Amino acid sequence: MPYKHFAPESQRRPFPPYARIVGLVALSVVAAFLVSVIVTSIVQHRSPADVLASFMIEAPQEHFHKDRIVVALFGIDYNYDSKDQPFSIGARTDTIKAISIIFPTKDDPHGSVSMLSVPRDMDYVFPSGHEDRINAAYSYGKDPFDSSHRAETAVADFLGLPKFDRFITFRIHAAQDLINAIGGIDVVPDTSMNYDDHWGHLSIHFTKGLMYHMNGEQAVGYSRFRHDPCGDPCRIKRQDQVMRIALRKVSDDKFNDLLHINQLIAVFRRNVITDVSDREAFSIANAMRGIDMRTVKSDQVPYVSDKDLRCCGNVIVADDAAKKALVKKFFFDAPVSALPARLALKQIQKSSIHLDIRNGSGVRGVAHQLADALRKEGFAVDSVGDAKSRDHEATEVHVFSTTPLVGEAVLQALPMKTAVVVPEPYTAAVGTEKKADVTIIIGRDYNGPQREASAVK
Repeated sequence: MPYKHFAPESQRRPFPPYARIVGLVALSVVAAFLVSVIVTSIVQHRSPADVLASFMIEAPQEHFHKDRIVVALFGIDYNYDSKDQPFSIGARTDTIKAISIIFPTKDDPHGSVSMLSVPRDMDYVFPSGHEDRINAAYSYGKDPFDSSHRAETAVADFLGLPKFDRFITFRIHAAQDLINAIGGIDVVPDTSMNYDDHWGHLSIHFTKGLMYHMNGEQAVGYSRFRHDPCGDPCRIKRQDQVMRIALRKVSDDKFNDLLHINQLIAVFRRNVITDVSDREAFSIANAMRGIDMRTVKSDQVPYVSDKDLRCCGNVIVADDAAKKALVKKFFFDAPVSALPARLALKQIQKSSIHLDIRNGSGVRGVAHQLADALRKEGFAVDSVGDAKSRDHEATEVHVFSTTPLVGEAVLQALPMKTAVVVPEPYTAAVGTEKKADVTIIIGRDYNGPQREASAVK
């Protein structure tokens, strides 16, 4: 009798019929689910991981029970001890931002984000009657959480907000580690910088208009630079520029999946103090990953004067009327992006957008070429000329208009993929001679028809 590779008949226990039926049904359900995921990803042009996430991760509305939240974001400053080690005891907030996050809905599938910055030297009277810079609020806390709560309470009171829903406080190396984690960012400096601060460990050397691939340390140094006539308002503008570029890279397809979201949240967890839970953070990150970074609005609270205080020297005094208008626009008004972004852009009348086009590429004729093309698109071109410098690598769209999405409408009409929107401070368009709505500074990334090869001497 040949050897059999089977157990004796008496030891074999076949599954009962009902177990086979249950198993078959379970396999059918799993197969149907996987097929639905694949079909949905093909039809909606989304990755299978993205579709799977929509089934597995709860919407942020389930956590917060509303479509809009307001988050306080702080970046703390620091000093160095005798052993040249950084410490943040008694720190103040070097960065202060109030962020409105509107979650995706059926009417607005991508959601929207708005950021309002508060200059750290802004004058503020605490409930105790003590007058100081607003960034001092953080230093009065007993520990990082208490300090963050004190800072968010002061900023909410200053802005006239009922309260913040959550706070996020970045530790010393947060921005640096995040930028390094995504492989650095490409930045075009808005001014030339030559500054060394050995005590503050800053070595900042950049040429205006050239594109630099900055690592975390370089990007943080660039965004902290304030030694120019513009001072803190331009420092805030550079912070926003770096944040926009970093967020745009994070939202890129190479980083826009569950694995990278989880990795980036881990980077944040190592470097932040926050009352945002892990499930909330993952839910928000997943919900907002489809946002178009060009639609993110940002501005800063303007000021009208400055004065000296005994406690802390020079402070700046807020323009209360402009502050109230910005707070209403950013945190209370119904957002323009409640419409699908494409529809909102279509509603903008191009003929109402006045342009000033400047050639910063160093190549003859490109400003007039672009002006002719944009006139055919329907824009009103008021003036054409040369920029102050002719070594711009990337095209910049400087927005002076307060009308939403004006910069994005212009950006959409440009052929340069590397062009970026640069929102100008509110004060840049107030109290001065009437400017165009948008100034376009053409960089070397423009490839117009019959472009001349010779540079302007």
